[in-house]
Amino acid sequence: MPKHKPPKKFRDKSRSAGHARSGNKDDQHTHTGKSEYWIYGYHAVAAALANPERKVLRLVASPEAAAKLKEDASVPRDALARLSSVRRDELDALVGQDHVHQGIAMLTRALSRPLQDVLEPLSTKDEACVVVLDQVTDPHNVGAVLRSASAFGASAVIAPDRGAPEETGVMAKAASGALDKVAYVKAVNLVRAMELLKEHGFWIIGLAADADVQLEKVALKGKIALVLGAEGEGLRRLVRETCDHVAALPMRGDMESLNVSNAAAVALYEKARQSQDN
Repeated sequence: MPKHKPPKKFRDKSRSAGHARSGNKDDQHTHTGKSEYWIYGYHAVAAALANPERKVLRLVASPEAAAKLKEDASVPRDALARLSSVRRDELDALVGQDHVHQGIAMLTRALSRPLQDVLEPLSTKDEACVVVLDQVTDPHNVGAVLRSASAFGASAVIAPDRGAPEETGVMAKAASGALDKVAYVKAVNLVRAMELLKEHGFWIIGLAADADVQLEKVALKGKIALVLGAEGEGLRRLVRETCDHVAALPMRGDMESLNVSNAAAVALYEKARQSQDN
């Protein structure tokens, strides 16, 4: 695909809103919530401890999990300064008895990741990928999309400020560490966020079951944003109209659609496959 050259109105709107090289951390594309919550599960906590952006408020573990954490070379030694040993029933009380915490939990704050900051280091790259989620409300699904995004080298998962889950322990557990490896960005206006992606050279590819073209027929080399909607409802009209192309996944049999996290994994794989082809 040639380099994206969005219409002038996209460039002007971005600059007037203070998004082009403004350095404004709290612009309208950014969710800046600071709510505290527990991350639990070994992989999720270990990844959070290895993330220098992550604030550790409390770190608790069973003796067995604490010993494993101390032997983990990926965890910085200074991150263990707040580690304290607790019983498993105490962990159950902290994170909820129904959650599989694997004997470890960390109290932290939600991260603030401005879209402009995510896009800036991608400006000089020939290949990049982000995922845009439209009205996907299940934190398990968002966590699973983050996990696939990490596996296939995507830089961010972007979701609307309203109609998408906040960063929580459920999402972190489903992401299995990917929440601290892939930026989860909340956008006040998803269409404007997509326009900002175009401003940074991204082609926007929406996924829809009724599209006439299959995804494998769309060129996915270069900077690509994959846009997925909620299962059943699909993409909202303005979101779909903002896409450069709309494509369908190749489906066999009687199934009309995939769960959004499965669809994201398939689309991310296809993007990775095409990017690796000579």
